[in-house]
Amino acid sequence: MAGLLPGIATTFAVSASAAGQTVTIFTACYAIAAPIFGALTAGRPVRRVLGAALVLFTLANTLSAVATSFPLLLLSRAAAGVGAGLYGPSAFSAAASMVSEKRRGRALGLVVGGLALGTAVGVPCGLVVAGDFGWRSAMWLIVALGGIALAGVVSRMPEIAASTPPSLRQRVAVLVDPRVAATIAVSLLTSGASIGLYTFVAPLLRANGGITATLPYLWIWSLGGVLGIYFCGALIDATGRPEWMMSVVQVVMVAVFGTLGSALPYRAAALALFGIWGAAAWSSQAPQQHRLLTLHPDKASIVVALQSSAHYLGSAAGAALGGLALAAGIRLTQLPLLSAALVAVALSGQLGIAVWAKSDQVRSRPVQS
Repeated sequence: MAGLLPGIATTFAVSASAAGQTVTIFTACYAIAAPIFGALTAGRPVRRVLGAALVLFTLANTLSAVATSFPLLLLSRAAAGVGAGLYGPSAFSAAASMVSEKRRGRALGLVVGGLALGTAVGVPCGLVVAGDFGWRSAMWLIVALGGIALAGVVSRMPEIAASTPPSLRQRVAVLVDPRVAATIAVSLLTSGASIGLYTFVAPLLRANGGITATLPYLWIWSLGGVLGIYFCGALIDATGRPEWMMSVVQVVMVAVFGTLGSALPYRAAALALFGIWGAAAWSSQAPQQHRLLTLHPDKASIVVALQSSAHYLGSAAGAALGGLALAAGIRLTQLPLLSAALVAVALSGQLGIAVWAKSDQVRSRPVQS
């Protein structure tokens, strides 16, 4: 929805801050629905759960496309978030259940890759469609894709017994670990700062740089993200220091957000910063997942789900905070500085985690006589 906000604001005669809440409500409902429905649908036929999720998701996006009022649009985005949250856990469970244990990592990677590719390609492509035919046409494109996915699940999905996802009690038990809680908190703040700002990128470009053609900036952000995922993973494997890698990513974010406002009027500088921003934003997930999996290797599905929920809750909180800041009188051009401040807070926590991890490593070393 990030690239569609100006059109939505114009259609319903609302402010940019209000239009941004279409992102807030979707991501919040996704983050809340994913763990709840993951537990409630345990043991249910996977094909039926996935089909029901896609039916809800497709119908909700249809309602978004035909919404005649802004409250109705918000309601439809909430329903779409619930549908996506219902789909997510079942998709991971299905992927793990359809292959042997040796191929499980690759299968889960394909699902994660689908989510990443959807962001990288979906946002710019939706903006292309919206630019030619209006924002509602982008919603109809999502409806069509949802229908194709539903047809594929119904006609091709085998009847399988999915592995039982972790219960809510098991998730909470892991979150009680202070090391996990600290990592999740840093993820939430970092995602809130980055995705919260990304929500308002279209009106920000218009306000600060007079830029109406936002597509190149979204493409370069996505390209940077793809490169960031690859190189960050390689660096983590090479160094074995995910905690410090996350700190480096956050330092880069602070630098980008601190200079973005003044750089937007200069096209080359702005495009470069968008590429670096995308690389940093997408790189922030891998170190956190690595840290959590190291802490609880026997509870991989739980910590991965917690990190995902933290990302989406942070995104929702960031979009909401950005909207509240604009409503309170903060200018669009000041939003990057607000994001820089949030990342700085997260960075202070991350440095503490890095020191904590170093201390754990020292204590775990065998004593030599």
